[in-house]
Amino acid sequence: MNSPAARLKQARVLIVGLGLIGGSIARGLKRAEAVSRLLACDSDTEQLHAALAEGSVDEVGDLATLCPQADLIVIALPTLLTAEVLATVAKHCAAHAVVTDVASVKATVTRAAQDLGAGFSSRFVPGHPIAGSEKSGYLASDAELFSSRNVILTPLPDNTQDSLGLVSALWRVIGANMLAMSVERHDEVLAATSHLPHLLAYSIVDVLARQEQSDDIFRYAAGGFADFSRLASSDPRMWSDIFVANRGAMSRVLGSMIEELQGLKAALESAPPGELASDLRKLFTDARATREAFINTHFKPNANSVMKEQKVSFLACGLNQAARNSDASVCGKVRVPGDKSISHRSIIFGSIAEGRTEVSGFLEGEDALNTVAAFRELGVTIVGPEQGRLSIIGVGRNGLSAPRKPLYMGNSGTAMRLLAGLLAAQPFDSVLTGDESLSKRPMARVVDPLRDMGAQIEAQEGGTPPLRIAPATLAGIHYAMPMASAQVKSCLLLAGLYAEGETRIDEPAICRDHTERMLEGFGYPLTRTADFKSVTLEGGFPLKATTIDVPSDISSATFFLVAAAICPGSDVELEHVGINPSRVGIINLLKMMGANLDMLNERVVGGEPVADLRIRYAPLKGIVIPEEQIPLAIDEFPALFIAAAVAEGETVLRGAEELRVKESDRLAAMAAGMDAIGIESEMYHDGIRISGNPAAVFNTAEIDSQGDHRIAMAFAVASLRSAAPLVIRDCANVATSFPNFVELSARLGLEIGVERS
Repeated sequence: MNSPAARLKQARVLIVGLGLIGGSIARGLKRAEAVSRLLACDSDTEQLHAALAEGSVDEVGDLATLCPQADLIVIALPTLLTAEVLATVAKHCAAHAVVTDVASVKATVTRAAQDLGAGFSSRFVPGHPIAGSEKSGYLASDAELFSSRNVILTPLPDNTQDSLGLVSALWRVIGANMLAMSVERHDEVLAATSHLPHLLAYSIVDVLARQEQSDDIFRYAAGGFADFSRLASSDPRMWSDIFVANRGAMSRVLGSMIEELQGLKAALESAPPGELASDLRKLFTDARATREAFINTHFKPNANSVMKEQKVSFLACGLNQAARNSDASVCGKVRVPGDKSISHRSIIFGSIAEGRTEVSGFLEGEDALNTVAAFRELGVTIVGPEQGRLSIIGVGRNGLSAPRKPLYMGNSGTAMRLLAGLLAAQPFDSVLTGDESLSKRPMARVVDPLRDMGAQIEAQEGGTPPLRIAPATLAGIHYAMPMASAQVKSCLLLAGLYAEGETRIDEPAICRDHTERMLEGFGYPLTRTADFKSVTLEGGFPLKATTIDVPSDISSATFFLVAAAICPGSDVELEHVGINPSRVGIINLLKMMGANLDMLNERVVGGEPVADLRIRYAPLKGIVIPEEQIPLAIDEFPALFIAAAVAEGETVLRGAEELRVKESDRLAAMAAGMDAIGIESEMYHDGIRISGNPAAVFNTAEIDSQGDHRIAMAFAVASLRSAAPLVIRDCANVATSFPNFVELSARLGLEIGVERS
């Protein structure tokens, strides 16, 4: 089957409406020489002939004449007019033709398309480019208008992959970034972020114009007013259509805005000056920080390749006031976010499967969202995530598209190592990059065996990212891993899906098997030995779409397990936690230390075992950590070390060299933190010895988390036993794995302040 880009190259494309958006699409397609023939129709014949004279289109005419010729039809009209024109397009277009639009409100348009029947709606892919100008008309159009700007698709349930692929290819070839969301979510989000600002701009200009001495008001208005009121220069007809079409969502968001303004008005009228100034400073500081983060993420092309400009610190204060005033300590029932490892894999396998994979419980942390962004850049339509749910419309094992830019993996070694295996087998060049922390982490453990399979892959001197990958034909290998690593195993299995012959991976000890379980869920044949220390698969089989319910991440749950384990009177229940046998090291080790921990309501969901974990405080004792438990708890050791600090006797860990090459050198970072809070420890090259003290009250201290999310959260939990608040620096990366850590901590009684600078 031809790729979407190749199909677009052969397509005759009709643009209905040659204004700013339609004209910019035409100019972009012509400049890229991306289609075989470009047709256009518009009620303004002057615009049509201007485009024809400039060579932006090849043929102009009326809708009834041009529609039957087109393979792809782009309706670039205002929302209400788009809904009206759809019926005419459906009447005249060819049976194979794919149709899309650019309307700013999707509910009205999609209802109109669905009313025309499944034969048409399966080929209609609703779209919305987030780009524009205060100018309108063809003469204002620009081939660069969509470069690095977002286009949101709102796929219908019966959209085919062929239809989605062709529409995505059109936007990709003119430089746009692809997003996707549900129709309902799109209209809510756009009401808040685009439609409301325009409504306010129009209203403020109108209010000021009605004031007495309005000439003086405008005469002395500063540049800020000109910047804000620029939105009121937009096309009045288009925006009145938008507000009518999206009136329900607009009413809701406008109501929230009015409540906020009423609160500010009341504060200005009656709050004491000092309190008012403090509240306003906090409001303005938080708003500025939010805006800067938004600008850095979406409008600075190099923002993802440098460290975050804003520093985030935790002020961990132990029990909050409500808990201090009760008989309880850390108490409550919560569900922590979805498992990060499974979330990454759901995107990877869903993307190369055939059909639509539905995912719930997805972790909406930065690392997992970077993986979503990477696969969108590889040509996959992913709807969401919306409240932990997303829909992945797979392109099949051979359907990925060449990325136009490096794929940014943020702080995630899992994503980078797994994608290295997948991309090593693709027929295009690719580059994998990460943040400053990830760029220091060794990749030789995957690069070397991939090269043994025939991969053309280059790392920096020292084996660190970026990774540059060229097309190659892979052959299966029998690889005995020198140390247990689920990331290495998964990388090679992904490469093995495309390799000629068998790929067999032998493990020195059992490590996470999420990849094997998920492959089985997608219907891919593989074999495992009875001791689960060897897995074999043969390349060449398809993956079939499935449904995935991501369990809560046991690594995230660990912080609250330890919080309850070290704080007298605690009683915490964590819901729907994944208890995969390759991940339960933390449960085994806490029980060995004497923790009062029960697994309730055990069941299997989507091939993964889950349970509710209840833990109540009990005195702990130090242990020698069995070597076979290390790969089962490799990410949980920072939190476990806090439990060891208040256990009776010594806790000793050896054989854990891998902790030195995580997001930080976790052995060194934890040893330094232990020293700062007054706990004796001794660090080895492959482990640590911690001298626990059941009566310990930790020193107040300033902790350098070294940008490692697990170090930061571990010492936040330690504040439950500290004499005074702990200040924990460089905590921005907590959002990579546990975006609502502070919120859930507060629900259980643990008070954590967030400081930004």
